[in-house]
Amino acid sequence: MQYHKMNKDSKIFIAGHRGLVGSAICRKLTSLGYKNIICRAHEQLELTCQKDVDDFFKSVRPEYVFLAAAKVGGIMANINYPAEFIFENLMISANVIDCSYRYGVKKLINLGSSCIYPKNLNDSIREEDLLKSSLEETNEAYAVAKISAAKLCQYYNRQYGTNFITLMPTNQYGINDNFNLETAHLLPMVLRKFHIAKLMSEDNKESVVKDLKKYDIGWGLDNKIDFANYECVEHILNNLGIYKDKVRLWGDGSVYRELMSSDDLAEACVFIMEEKNADECGHLVNITSGKDILLKDLFILIQDIVGFNGKIEYDNSKPNGTMRKLMDASKIKKLGWQPKISLESGIKNLYEWYKEQ
Repeated sequence: MQYHKMNKDSKIFIAGHRGLVGSAICRKLTSLGYKNIICRAHEQLELTCQKDVDDFFKSVRPEYVFLAAAKVGGIMANINYPAEFIFENLMISANVIDCSYRYGVKKLINLGSSCIYPKNLNDSIREEDLLKSSLEETNEAYAVAKISAAKLCQYYNRQYGTNFITLMPTNQYGINDNFNLETAHLLPMVLRKFHIAKLMSEDNKESVVKDLKKYDIGWGLDNKIDFANYECVEHILNNLGIYKDKVRLWGDGSVYRELMSSDDLAEACVFIMEEKNADECGHLVNITSGKDILLKDLFILIQDIVGFNGKIEYDNSKPNGTMRKLMDASKIKKLGWQPKISLESGIKNLYEWYKEQ
């Protein structure tokens, strides 16, 4: 395995630069003075197409790669679109990882997810727990694809001497998050539901419609809504659990989740890329604080930050997901990194950014 030190003029390709994590990595690298950051929009480079990815690597020859591109979503999206989740994520990771090997990339950071670990582990999840038991059914398709990507990195390192590292972040939130009411992850979904309910409680119909048009056009929800008919809008929102006096949330709030700002994760990604190699890290590293929160407490915290005065109602007919996904932070702490942004301040910053949009 050869070791290389990234410098400010290195060619750095960020796959998925428009997404939550990729955009945070872009901001971090830019703030540190890196001058040769390479990004391609989906319209310019189709990462699921082997030929397109091969042509890109052949012509551009990036030296360092952050693989942050993925099809992602919350429980609802994973249940509704499993074929898309497994196919797109398999193709993206296989194409980028293989081309990184064939065109001499010096180091690659592959972004995994805590979702790929087995369900119902009693203790905090360690890197070696991967594949020890069955996966959570609600996101199995996504998990299988991301496990395959991690294993690709491991076996390419073993067979070809590459320097590919998979980082396993806990649940993320932050600037450029997905706020769509059908596909968003937990925190942005809940934050937005409280925000819309607050607007409804204030009878701010214009702002409700404006918010829906910004985040839900093109995802199917707009086909069900007559935006000129506010009663129709309100009916759709009620079906999604959003009312002027309450918000209905999936499950019963009894499970635990850890959440981390994407800016913290970006800092961890750059730290590992700059300072560590696969033989020091192993092929997997959890990016986590090792602390989680009961969802009932998280929902109250978000409600208070948004300033919605209504009730929280639980829909027990909907799944909770995995009871706990707390990851062990021992390895990343030994490597010399830990997160800096508290959950409360991170959510406040996200909500201020959301309102400014």
